[in-house]
Amino acid sequence: MSLQAIIDGLITDTYSSLSLFRPELILCATIVALLLVRLIPWLEKIDPSIVAFAGTGLALWYAIPTGGLAELVSQGPQEIFTGMLVCDSLTIYVRAVLLFFAVLFIVLTRMTGLADGNDGQDFYALVLGATLGMCIMASANHLMTVFLGVEMASVPSYVLAGAVKGRQRAGEAALKYAIYGAGAAGVMLYGISLLAGVLGTAHLPTVATTLASVDFTAEAASGRAMVLALAAVMIMVGLAFKLSAVPFHFWCPDVFEGASAEVNAFLSVASKAAALALLVRVALGVTSPAESQELAVAIPPAQVSLVAMQAPEAVTNSQLPTISQARNFVVLMLAVIAAVTCTFGNLAAYGQTNIKRLFAYSTIAHAGYMMMPVAAAVYLAGTNLDQARDAVSALMFYIGVYFFMNLGAFAIVAFLRNTMQSEEIADYGGLIRTAPLTAICLTAILFGLIGLPPLGGFWAKVNAFMALVNAGGPVMISLLVIGGLNTVLSLIYYLRLAKIMCIDPQPDSRGPVTMPFLPVVYILLVSIPVIVLGIFPETLAHWTHLAGLQVLM
Repeated sequence: MSLQAIIDGLITDTYSSLSLFRPELILCATIVALLLVRLIPWLEKIDPSIVAFAGTGLALWYAIPTGGLAELVSQGPQEIFTGMLVCDSLTIYVRAVLLFFAVLFIVLTRMTGLADGNDGQDFYALVLGATLGMCIMASANHLMTVFLGVEMASVPSYVLAGAVKGRQRAGEAALKYAIYGAGAAGVMLYGISLLAGVLGTAHLPTVATTLASVDFTAEAASGRAMVLALAAVMIMVGLAFKLSAVPFHFWCPDVFEGASAEVNAFLSVASKAAALALLVRVALGVTSPAESQELAVAIPPAQVSLVAMQAPEAVTNSQLPTISQARNFVVLMLAVIAAVTCTFGNLAAYGQTNIKRLFAYSTIAHAGYMMMPVAAAVYLAGTNLDQARDAVSALMFYIGVYFFMNLGAFAIVAFLRNTMQSEEIADYGGLIRTAPLTAICLTAILFGLIGLPPLGGFWAKVNAFMALVNAGGPVMISLLVIGGLNTVLSLIYYLRLAKIMCIDPQPDSRGPVTMPFLPVVYILLVSIPVIVLGIFPETLAHWTHLAGLQVLM
């Protein structure tokens, strides 16, 4: 094939891929518009939040299929940009969640005054840049785009953590976050280089196909199997950092305490949703080779090889025992990290006196819960593909409910900070007497985070635990028991906060709390879905079922 033919093929593929990449392109255009608003004097009068809101809203409009999320599977999964990214139902769902969150986040920061007219352009450019990276994480199909997406999401987040001007703790939070992030990124990149070097490819479906042909028994003497195991662990370091999973959680409590509550909402919801989607991509991508079907590739395999990829070939039955060894290793690694993460997060939350640190450890604990269905999905991928997809759907449902619970919690913390000038748990005493709607909403969110019926958090945990039951086996059942025990443990510190707000007397150091009308409306807007999804979970369950259908095809 001539060079000109290859170039023509790449151009054709790029044009065909752009239509599926439209929301991300709109985010890029919005970032440019924000920078132009700052550079051109007569445009400085435009409120940057309006530009950011309009651009993100337009991206959300194009991210949702024409018939709504009910048409998530209206088109088959397709690799775009020579296989670097994949557009399927999981990509569409997670991208819609991220952009919807970004819209609500922009409204929140505008109402709390975090991004004022002087630096609003920079702030929202960073937010949209991080959101763009998270969208790439959700659709990554190549180890290089895995790393690119993680870094695009992480670097702006480092700056956002220090966005509170004149506050020393915010600067410390940003510095700690950047240091930990740089270390995790270096380890992850080295793991990617090991995996790609040993297998000769960085394309995730091809990694699985190549890995299936490796004879671990014969290669153990040469250390090849050990190198692959080390590569998997090192890649997991980068993913665990984004998830704030133990033992790579050290940054989370300090960063959450130093950063603003609004940024904490961004890190705990958007960043975690993207990281979990990426974990699904990587964990299933490298352990589930194509057996009977091949993913639709936009260009011929000869041109795909330009980025060190080949179209995945069918895997014979004789190769399946080999890939099962890799699958078992990944399952055990995920199960151990999930169990330790949720246990540590719940235990460490008990003694916290700052509400942002308490929710930081709550975030760590929920990262453990949400990793459990991922472990179940990888395990089930070797036995029952339908149940493996159901496990992914359970994770997506958890993300959808967690979206409202954590956004609502940190929005309330942000509004109360502006009113009380305090973020200490003791100052929340007797809140129900002066701000009853706010106290009731936060209490409902706390009960949802526990997983009590009839709230959305109940169905989120039931679905996640049901995936473990479907998987079966000693590892999954042990993980189920640990998850159940941790749910009971979490009752103590969540109910302690509810008791302080609803039963304890008002502290003498705090005056009456008066919540303005618009913040109350916003709090109700993001809190009511926690209750509605507990009573009527069917619509979200249907959407998340569709989101998982095109995984493992």
